[in-house]
Amino acid sequence: MECCCSAKLSSPSSILSFQGFSSPVGRKISKKCLQPQLLSSPLPKPFLQLNNKHNSFLYRHSSTSFPLRTSYRGGVISAETWDLGRFLKTLFFFNGPPSPAKFVESLIEKFSSPSPEEPPKAMETSGIVLVAGATGGVGRRVVDILRKKGLPVRVLVRNEEKARRMLGPDIDLIVGDITKESTLLRKYFKGVRNVINAVSVIVGPKEGDTPERAKYSQGIKFFEPEIKGDSPELVEYVGMKNLINAVKGSVGLRNGKLLFGFEDGIFKELPWGALDDVVMGGVSESTFQFDRTGGENGGSTGLFKGVVSTANNGGFTSIRTKNFSEPEDLSAYDGLALHLKGDGRRYKLIVRTSSEWDTVGYTAGFDTVGGQWQSIRLPFSSLRPIFRARTVSDAPPFDSSNVVSLQLMFSKFEYDGKLNPTFVEGAFQLPLSSIRSYVKDPITPRFVHVSAAGVTRPERPGLDLSKQPPAVRLNKELGFILTFKLKGEDVIRESGVPYTIVRPCALTEEPAGADLIFDQGDNIMGKVSRDEVALICVAALESPYACDKTFEVKSTIPFSEPFTVDPDNPPPEKDYDIYFKTLKEGITGKEMLEQSPVPV
Repeated sequence: MECCCSAKLSSPSSILSFQGFSSPVGRKISKKCLQPQLLSSPLPKPFLQLNNKHNSFLYRHSSTSFPLRTSYRGGVISAETWDLGRFLKTLFFFNGPPSPAKFVESLIEKFSSPSPEEPPKAMETSGIVLVAGATGGVGRRVVDILRKKGLPVRVLVRNEEKARRMLGPDIDLIVGDITKESTLLRKYFKGVRNVINAVSVIVGPKEGDTPERAKYSQGIKFFEPEIKGDSPELVEYVGMKNLINAVKGSVGLRNGKLLFGFEDGIFKELPWGALDDVVMGGVSESTFQFDRTGGENGGSTGLFKGVVSTANNGGFTSIRTKNFSEPEDLSAYDGLALHLKGDGRRYKLIVRTSSEWDTVGYTAGFDTVGGQWQSIRLPFSSLRPIFRARTVSDAPPFDSSNVVSLQLMFSKFEYDGKLNPTFVEGAFQLPLSSIRSYVKDPITPRFVHVSAAGVTRPERPGLDLSKQPPAVRLNKELGFILTFKLKGEDVIRESGVPYTIVRPCALTEEPAGADLIFDQGDNIMGKVSRDEVALICVAALESPYACDKTFEVKSTIPFSEPFTVDPDNPPPEKDYDIYFKTLKEGITGKEMLEQSPVPV
């Protein structure tokens, strides 16, 4: 709701008269109209039905209709122009009439206090990196690197005691199992912005290992393997679906989250209602309609339209949603994008984070181009805390994790006494096809996954399996381990979450530092250090060049040569962007599986 604070107000009693709380007019309205049974009666339709007659209004109660013609010469109201019925419907629709005391208090404060000069507080954002599989060989190294970089870390583990013993007693952790969806409650992942997933099915020697896990750690001399614990299908495929579903609400989708409009043939509705200057005694009115052919390219769209007037000290129209049944968590995103057809005027978007009716609205104005469909991005960082067209300098920072309602407004007023330079009285209309959150460019990976080289090879035609690593040769005997790793990769690629999929060759305990080969198409074999893979995963989080890429990695050092590092002369830190820049989207190695024989 907006107050036209620059308008002249003749007296406090005139302000209250249209709300029915004082003056002879107010008393007359309250006695005849505000009956208890009316206040509890539901509206017949979900959207406010507006009365288009400006010269008089009809008040309908039960089956009785009668005109009210009242004037109040010394105040702002003339019942010949102000529509009490629309005023009441507005209150009923939003289930929360404004507090008269709060309204008067805000006006007194407005006229007794100078305009604030302090700029609005900037929105603060921080993101947690979740490490799944944090007690494994790669996962624990990832945690160490993130901590050294000073980044907030949370771990997902099955065994709390083991995790605290290995990672420290103060580690922020979630006890859960990706194979059991019920253990991955979304509230556990609030604040998580990125995920590095190093969970993998457990493979060990059939005949056992040494207490120091020498066979597992060596990673060079191949032992006869078997699956230990849960099956590859449960861990690599079902587990991946469970994990993605649990985190994608907090890490965000590449194309944003649709709040209103069409997507994949489905219309996402919002409960819009008119909130015009009738609540301040004005006569402007608006509505929101569904237009099946008025959208871009002849498609469907919503239509915000109405007539705005400055009569009775008015001057604004708006549509506002009812409070959402559950607040929208948009903390993974950077702002809201509106796709609309402009009319050359300046509008406002108001976002509320409180369920109260009359409260601060975080506001951004935007200009439109006449007769042109356009996408307008409004960063959350640009939202100003506004109450009754005035900046609230001590308001809390905007909380994008708790969006309760949206409002679209056309007004004579900006805020803090400024006027809308594009304001013109009369009819207007603004087609609005969608509102969605967005991730600003450049987009970097939100989900980094450690897979394995060889995932596409077991079924590849013409491949000599005798020359392949044991996991490829024994794919079936190992519960189709690589087949389900590939299916898990596909879950990530189809999720809409910005990702990087790293496919290391045979993992070793050797230090990082050797020269690397990044390749695509799933063809290379070799070895690579777990330390190096952990560094690659962390680097991918910050690189737009790694986004939506799948690649294999190995060291240039052959199996027969151990790699060591001189502590007094360590190798320089790598710029992994040099490697990421060589990668292309869409190359996974599945192309070889999908090729059909050429007919003779």
